[in-house]
Amino acid sequence: MAENTNKMNAFQKQKKKEEMKKQVISFALMIGLTIIAFSLVATGAMESMFIIPVLIILAVIQVGFQFYYFMHLKDKGHEMPAAFIYGGVFVTFLVLAALLVITWW
Repeated sequence: MAENTNKMNAFQKQKKKEEMKKQVISFALMIGLTIIAFSLVATGAMESMFIIPVLIILAVIQVGFQFYYFMHLKDKGHEMPAAFIYGGVFVTFLVLAALLVITWW
């Protein structure tokens, strides 16, 4: 019985260690994306017509990292919060599309 408990504890420690490793890597990638965004704007390496879409793409990637890793949407048992978050993203997209259509016409 004690041997099973030790194996479970070792498994849980390994799982937590891997989870922390993934979060640190994700955090480092987000910092890297932020540095890229700041350097693109600060150096003026691109025209503003091209920088804005690149910044939006970098922002969407960072939001994905935030949802997936730091808000634990990849974990089991988080289906309901994930549904609400994705529903909110969908409603936000609809509102922005509607405002774009209203202002364009």
